[in-house]
Amino acid sequence: MEQYCIDCHDGGVKKGGLDLESISSLEIGAHPEIWEHVIKRLETRQMPPRDEDFKPDEAGYQAVLKNLTGQLDKLSETKPDPGDIDAIRRMTRTEYANAIRDLLGVEVDVAELLPKDESSHGFDNITVGSLSPTLLNRYISAAEKIAKVAVGAGNGSPQARIERLPADRTQEEHIEGLPFGTRGGLLLKHTFPTTGEYEIEIRLTRDRDERVEGLFGNHQLEVLVDGETEAAFTVSPPANGNDHTKVDADLKQRIKVDAGTRQLGVTFVRNSSSLLETKREPYDAQFNVHRHPRQSPAVYQVSILGPFSPEKDFKTHPLLGEIPTPEDAVARAEEILIRLMGIAYRRNANEDDLNAAMDFYSEGAQESGFLGGMESALASVLVSPSFLFRVEKTPPETRGGETYRIGDFELASRLSFFLWSSIPDEELLDAANSGELSHPAGVTKQVKRMLASAKAGTLATNFANQWLHLRNLDSVSPDLRMFPDFDDNLREAMRMETELFFQDLVRGDRSVTDLLTADYTFLNERLAKHYNIPHVIGNRFRKVKLDANSKRGGLLRHGSVLTVTSYANRTSPVIRGNWILDNILGTPTPPPPADVPSLDDVVISASLPMRQRLAKHREDKGCASCHNLMDPPGFALEHYDAVGRWRAMEEDFPVDSSGGLPDGQDFSGVEGLENGLLKRPEVFASTVTEKLLTYALGRGLESYDAPAVRKILRAAEPGGYKFSDIITGICESVPFTMRKAHVSE
Repeated sequence: MEQYCIDCHDGGVKKGGLDLESISSLEIGAHPEIWEHVIKRLETRQMPPRDEDFKPDEAGYQAVLKNLTGQLDKLSETKPDPGDIDAIRRMTRTEYANAIRDLLGVEVDVAELLPKDESSHGFDNITVGSLSPTLLNRYISAAEKIAKVAVGAGNGSPQARIERLPADRTQEEHIEGLPFGTRGGLLLKHTFPTTGEYEIEIRLTRDRDERVEGLFGNHQLEVLVDGETEAAFTVSPPANGNDHTKVDADLKQRIKVDAGTRQLGVTFVRNSSSLLETKREPYDAQFNVHRHPRQSPAVYQVSILGPFSPEKDFKTHPLLGEIPTPEDAVARAEEILIRLMGIAYRRNANEDDLNAAMDFYSEGAQESGFLGGMESALASVLVSPSFLFRVEKTPPETRGGETYRIGDFELASRLSFFLWSSIPDEELLDAANSGELSHPAGVTKQVKRMLASAKAGTLATNFANQWLHLRNLDSVSPDLRMFPDFDDNLREAMRMETELFFQDLVRGDRSVTDLLTADYTFLNERLAKHYNIPHVIGNRFRKVKLDANSKRGGLLRHGSVLTVTSYANRTSPVIRGNWILDNILGTPTPPPPADVPSLDDVVISASLPMRQRLAKHREDKGCASCHNLMDPPGFALEHYDAVGRWRAMEEDFPVDSSGGLPDGQDFSGVEGLENGLLKRPEVFASTVTEKLLTYALGRGLESYDAPAVRKILRAAEPGGYKFSDIITGICESVPFTMRKAHVSE
């Protein structure tokens, strides 16, 4: 410390707000939060700064890190601190949808029912501690709608669902899951509450003059349920050539559908004229009326309304089983509700739970019999705090500030919401009830089973989606004058590549470092053309082995990551570099001071390449401290443009992809960046662990969590940081299995 640190971090200078001189002679336990900050900067070799000539050698780094971490880890073992987790936390919107699916078998559009959750520390399961009166009303309304769909009692007016396609969705190609020989349209899951007639109505995409786009000749439009054609229409140009008001006026029909969750498809039969699209390579986007107009009509909106004339004399129900006689109805209702509430409430349902639900059952049954009663009872379950909130009760004898191991049912909930973003299944609840989760072997057994389940796919669609900022793709709109080929098909293909890539790592239980080094990826034809990779035909995604000279592979080469870290009209080494610091190295830079101008506000010639413009920006001392860290790794990705395509030139200048890392490494291009990052694979493994632990706990990590992270990494290191080893370590860690009682509890 005296040799390398105190000159800058003394009481007088206090660079970065850090005074090491005044605490260097104290016991390390007096200021663990400061020393954990020091450890993080030393692990990533950010200190001393990369431009310092006088730096310790590798042995010096290792020695001081071993000393510091050893003392802090020993202190943590003698007095474990699980951190501060709220005793009551609401389910997120995503968790709510998954819970409804797993409890009732009903697919719901949560975006229509509930508002978006706010994010903190990169995840949306952190700011969910409260329930405002307005939000409560939304949950009550959602519960009533969901119960009506789940039970299908046939009461009240028909319900409607409207599904709209993005305006920039190109619909000239086949949609995976629909029959071959079709093009465009959509495929969605819809829960039909009861057997009966449902009206399907279709609207076509129109331009600003209200003309149906791409309407040349006749086109066959079909409605399919579980792959079977249930309705067909002929779409034709208007007789007078101009009056398009009635083109889609008759595109509606009632069809009979059996109760349950079905695959509803609306699509066009492909005409031979659609093959003209292949002559337009490499431009595939056909949604822009001015530059790349549609070659064929496209679906804009599909409405589902019903049921009409619902079937009421059925003997069995998809959710409730055999319909009881009036004499057995109450007993059967109690039996069903006890089971459903046990799953919904994530614990054994008690007599009070049953009595509350049966009160609603009795009220509903008086009007509409058994099904009406079950609809009312289920709605009450779905608005119960025991369902909406994850409640972790403090043992009666525990005082505020004391730590304790959470109960097995609470641990089951933590496991399921972490790995599945949903409620526990019956097997996990049985394990909690039997005491199996009180032992590490029992936890490991359940973790292994849960990771093998299809529901673990939410680690990609929920965790990785947020960690890697893939959700930002929805708001990405590249400048169409510069990137005329960008459309919603490409946007979704980028997202799918990264999600499938992450899912493959989880299922294959490989090292997390493979996220950076993989020699394969997942592509369909649309994305392969964008990447200039040949021989990938069709809309189906498949695993593609890449050659040694490929520009694709790991996360840093994915179009999704490269696009969300760019501006609409240009790349941003700053955003990309900061993304790497935060999501790969785990050392995000602080936000800029309020008085520091943005690059566009600084008078710098726009004709200069980005590297020279940022060099001018760094001349400001207020900017240099952060930009010296962010810019070098960002520059290493400059061969990829703002939508992730490989390029050799930037605005008539050869691309310069020379970059570096905060530890002083210099290199060129993405391969050099990847090799530099993996010289110390434990740094990236630590970042992945920290992100997973943040997501698992639903709170930001603090200095007292660092010993737990290091313990997880030590256990995972012999296996090369396999994903399952890190997950198991998290699920057995102090922060995950223990809790500190609030003083007010």
